[in-house]
Amino acid sequence: MKKIDAVVARETLYVTAWVLVFSVIMEAVFLLLGKWDFTVLFGNLLGAVGAVINFLLLGITVQNAVSKDEKDAKNLVKLSYTLRNFMYVAICVVGFAFECFNIIAVLVPLLFPSVAVKLRMIWYKDPDMGGENANEKGT
Repeated sequence: MKKIDAVVARETLYVTAWVLVFSVIMEAVFLLLGKWDFTVLFGNLLGAVGAVINFLLLGITVQNAVSKDEKDAKNLVKLSYTLRNFMYVAICVVGFAFECFNIIAVLVPLLFPSVAVKLRMIWYKDPDMGGENANEKGT
């Protein structure tokens, strides 16, 4: 197995940090609504860990795809997408099947990485990344 590229590791840490921040906020919301119990914590852990693993696997897939020809890269990305979606389905099934997980607390963290990536695009200053504030380096 190839070593994980520094960019993949850095972006995964970035997403992990945001997942932790959003998880704390979600836990606080459950607490403020008087709905918090340990099932919320366990559900949050299941969903958050699954979301971060999904993002890491996506990064590793892209890392490996760039060294392949177009057809092989496309097939690798399709396979990864399918397997990662099966992983998400499995996480949802486990969260629903066992009473130790709050299903809402399982599902919501699965969305956290996409929110983190969108925040990165808004705040990122590199014009090649296409963020709205990208004009500082570009001109």
